Amino acid sequence: MDQITEILQQALSELRSTDTLDALKELRVRVLGKKGSISTLMKGMGKLAPEERPVFGQKVNEARTAFETEFEAKKNELENAIKEAKLASEKIDVTLPTGAVEKGVLHPLTQVYREVRDVCMKLGFNVVEGPEMELDKFNFELLNIPKEHPARDMQDTFYINPEIVLRTHTSPVQARTMLTNKPPIRVICPGKVYRQDDVDATHSPVFRQIEGLVIDKGVTFADLRAMIDTILKALYGEDTQTRFRPGFFPFTEPSAEVDATCSLCKGKGCPACKGAGMIEVLGCGMVNPRVLEMCGLDPEVYSGYAFGLGLDRLSNIKYGVTDIRLNYENDVRFLRQFR
Repeated sequence: MDQITEILQQALSELRSTDTLDALKELRVRVLGKKGSISTLMKGMGKLAPEERPVFGQKVNEARTAFETEFEAKKNELENAIKEAKLASEKIDVTLPTGAVEKGVLHPLTQVYREVRDVCMKLGFNVVEGPEMELDKFNFELLNIPKEHPARDMQDTFYINPEIVLRTHTSPVQARTMLTNKPPIRVICPGKVYRQDDVDATHSPVFRQIEGLVIDKGVTFADLRAMIDTILKALYGEDTQTRFRPGFFPFTEPSAEVDATCSLCKGKGCPACKGAGMIEVLGCGMVNPRVLEMCGLDPEVYSGYAFGLGLDRLSNIKYGVTDIRLNYENDVRFLRQFR
């Protein structure tokens, strides 16, 4: 019994003088480990008379409990001291004057998107978004591009499986909108799109589009042309001229591709527009009656138009950027130019 008391007193004395967590852990092993001083006492119980063993065992357990209680208290004390020291070393005087903070700037793609969005919203459009991982049904079939249709070759598609793709345009949002809303419909659909393009100065596998859709009674191609002119003049200046050329898109009929006055040379001709004075900026057209039917709208009652703008292309034309990769490299020297 005296040996138990002596071992406990010595262990507690060492515990109270310990000043680091590592030393504390080492002490616990020396006292309570398999070969620790208190654990070793239990091995000697076999030498005691049977009537002495319960009392001895109880005394050893009391010693173990007493040490563990003081150990936890000491551990908390050291941990709190470490925390307080860390807080003191990291203290910041918030009343000290600071240096000049450089303000950030909106990315050029964001600036151009907001310009287009604001023009459209002033004309009554709503902004709607959809999933980037899209069903083939919405990305192709409801847009008059059934399986095996040659138009699918125009878009190198990332397939997750035969029925799910990474959307190749934001037009699926238009299909979803027509299926869930009754005319009149006036929406723009911005977002990322994906195609299997090799990365170079003019191509990227990930880029951004903003598409517009109007469905109502009596909508004509003249309405579409007025809308395109309004957007491009707001973006590039009131003196911007547009030229509509016949084009082909399965989901619009008739379809057109639109050229606009080069914003850099103002139509005089420069390397950016290859001397033509105009640059192709978007595709558009009247919504194909077949698309209206598949989306549950009567083409005898309703008509509409759709247009698609590549934000990267619009931004690069506006600011004279010749390499699309600059939009995605996050080079602060490039971004600072758009304050």
